[in-house]
Amino acid sequence: MSNEDSSKGMALNTPMLNELESGPWPSFVKDLKEYSKKRPQIVQLLNQLEESYENKWNYWLGKIINVPGYGGGVIARVSEKADKYPALANFHTVRVIEPPGWVYNTESLRNLADSAERHGAGILQFHGMTGDILLLGFDDEGSMNVAEDLMHDGWDIGGSGAALRTLQCCVGQARCEMACYDTMKVTKYLTDTFVELLHRPEFVYKFKFKLSGCGNDCSNASLRSDMPIIGTWRGPMQVDQDKVAEFIEEKGMEYLIDNVLTRCPTRCLSVKGKKLKVDDEECVRCMHCINVMHRALKPGKDRGVTIMVGGHRTLKIGDTMGIMLVPFMKLETDEDMENLKAFIERVWEFWNDNGMDHERIGEFIARVGFAAFLDGVGLEPDPRMILRTRTSPYIKFEELAPARFGGERVHDPKVWNRETEGPETAD
Repeated sequence: MSNEDSSKGMALNTPMLNELESGPWPSFVKDLKEYSKKRPQIVQLLNQLEESYENKWNYWLGKIINVPGYGGGVIARVSEKADKYPALANFHTVRVIEPPGWVYNTESLRNLADSAERHGAGILQFHGMTGDILLLGFDDEGSMNVAEDLMHDGWDIGGSGAALRTLQCCVGQARCEMACYDTMKVTKYLTDTFVELLHRPEFVYKFKFKLSGCGNDCSNASLRSDMPIIGTWRGPMQVDQDKVAEFIEEKGMEYLIDNVLTRCPTRCLSVKGKKLKVDDEECVRCMHCINVMHRALKPGKDRGVTIMVGGHRTLKIGDTMGIMLVPFMKLETDEDMENLKAFIERVWEFWNDNGMDHERIGEFIARVGFAAFLDGVGLEPDPRMILRTRTSPYIKFEELAPARFGGERVHDPKVWNRETEGPETAD
């Protein structure tokens, strides 16, 4: 009896999930209900999810299943309630490497959708936590068949387990004027260079790259990857004083002070008349002023990347942001790419030789110490290396929040009283 046959005749009973359709935003529940008319298997999926919501319990169990030639990429799931929901007895997810920058054409998307429907439940997710395309709802045979389809059509299986994970990047110079390097080119280079480590787990634990073209960090690299590669520049920021004057004429001096000058984290901006002065030695390339005054300000001409290490979500030592490792590196020539490759391999070698099983590189650094890590990878300490970054990716202004308990102290000073006098006074 097929999964679809075992699903027919079951009624949908999801009062808690129904509430997710009532808000102003699109709901996956609505989409899956509509799809269940075509695939009765989805009724069982929604009913099990309803039970998970009601009982606060995850009914999915894991098992091992590998496509021939691959050591990962299939996230095998077995329902704990397979006796009640037989169509979910095997409901695996296949990870697919996405194109750099998430740039697709219509033919490619239809190709994926057809393969997912032909061999599985036909559910696609763009994109997972690691950036992969996720194809959901395969049994053992379907997992093998869809993998064959994918490889025949030019796709490749993503990473899982103690391996290099699928790389993720922002669209970079292909579409964004802020990008300081070609994120898509570097992503493809690293994927092609290290693809064996992605397909066959060889690390003590997983390792993620995310690449962002500038400090806006649109790929969320600094918080969610073991080695964030962030675009930056050195030397002076580009300032078009005529455009600065036009900005002041249009928005007003008060707007400039309130939304640009006082928002600079190092107070490196000042204005005299209708000219903006930048203390480039103090600038930390946060991108805020450029985002607000994007016609008047641009990143400097000497562009490259900052390499960080150790960002990840909660595990042994809590949420961490990446630690500054290499303040500036050029990534333009083939020689630059080879230098990046050699540096990455040094980091991996030291971590793999000395890390414990299931220990992310950020946790490894916390255990052995940053000084020992720098010595192990052959780097000299630099004042720009920030060891103690904020441990949570969420900013909490406690003084603006209501007291959690009666009599709890409200912290001082207030946020709006923290500003110190700076050189931004207009003359």
